[in-house]
Amino acid sequence: MMRWDIFCRVIDNYGDIGVCWRLARQLVAEHGIAVRLWVDNVTSLQRICPDVDAFQEVQNCRGVEVRRWTEPLPELAPADVVIEAFGCELPENYVAAMVPTVSHSTGQAQSRLSLARGKVKRVWINLEYLSAEQWVEGCHGLPSPHPYLPMIKHFFFPGFTPMTGGLLREKGLLMQRDVLQHNLAELWCQLDLPLPISSETTISLFCYDSAPISNLLDAWAASTTAIRCLLPEGKALGQAANWAGRTGLAVGDSVQRGNLLLQIIPFLPQEHYDLLLWACDCNFVRGEDSFVRAQWAARPLIWQIYPQQENVHQIKLDAFLYRYCQGLAEEAVAALCTFHHNWNSGGCLDWNDFWQHHAELQSHAAAWAGQLAQLTDLASNLVSFCKNKVSSKNLNF
Repeated sequence: MMRWDIFCRVIDNYGDIGVCWRLARQLVAEHGIAVRLWVDNVTSLQRICPDVDAFQEVQNCRGVEVRRWTEPLPELAPADVVIEAFGCELPENYVAAMVPTVSHSTGQAQSRLSLARGKVKRVWINLEYLSAEQWVEGCHGLPSPHPYLPMIKHFFFPGFTPMTGGLLREKGLLMQRDVLQHNLAELWCQLDLPLPISSETTISLFCYDSAPISNLLDAWAASTTAIRCLLPEGKALGQAANWAGRTGLAVGDSVQRGNLLLQIIPFLPQEHYDLLLWACDCNFVRGEDSFVRAQWAARPLIWQIYPQQENVHQIKLDAFLYRYCQGLAEEAVAALCTFHHNWNSGGCLDWNDFWQHHAELQSHAAAWAGQLAQLTDLASNLVSFCKNKVSSKNLNF
């Protein structure tokens, strides 16, 4: 059985670890790989998977060996495949253990620790952030020699085309989605939330607290149709409470203003959050993990991209919108892009202008998900890439 190590530093609470946790589980469940997930903030992992014990240094959950990433890292044998997620730097002693030695008698390169297990190759992957930019296709899979050690790291880019690593998608995910979306009563029951009335538009709101939340709630209060916004507890509650004129909001609270009913719901584990995305008519998501899951939900979405210096994130946003909007009517494209740009820059939010296209946006979201589903998923592409490297005649270090 192949052994993989995945290293993750938590940057934005749930995005990085969300991706790594889904990847780790899928590698175990669908590819029979033994996975150690190293994470520096186990509490964040526990929030998206309550089965995890935040106080344990080592534990097994859903078949994944979860380890707290501490410095210095204990001396141990590196795995066959090492995933360095999102540019986090591996511990120095771990990298040192990966360094191959040279057998002078045969001239073959062999790792000191893998030599003891009879292995001669190791694959080192830099799993990058998702981007729709075209340059990603040219950089996906490229080698990056270590500046002074005889090792090579390979870039692996998730993406939206066959020239990239694809997106995380578990087997059976879309079939399960289709079944439950045809039985909304069961879907809302599983979420332990009341079934919306037929005239309501249900919306999930997950965003950074830098988003213009008050502007959005004002826009929904002035909506021409009834809206029920489901807001999970988190940092956005502060701004929502200010908007409501309250000192605070908690799970179970609700606020009615104009045509908006704002309801505060618990923070949901990953599997239940997926169900929420499937149930709602429109989803506001942020970062990478929820962004991808919203696309699999086949519902209209609004993405708050993780802000970067010099507005680099705006380029990434436009690259996605360019791909996503292919096939949409011109007026719907204008409304969708305008709303995205204003949501990400604090501009005026004209919900009525955006949502008048909801029927077309719904149809398009389903078609987009179907189009993405034609691509091989990220985990399978990773496994295939690493197996090819291992079986290649050329050593990866």
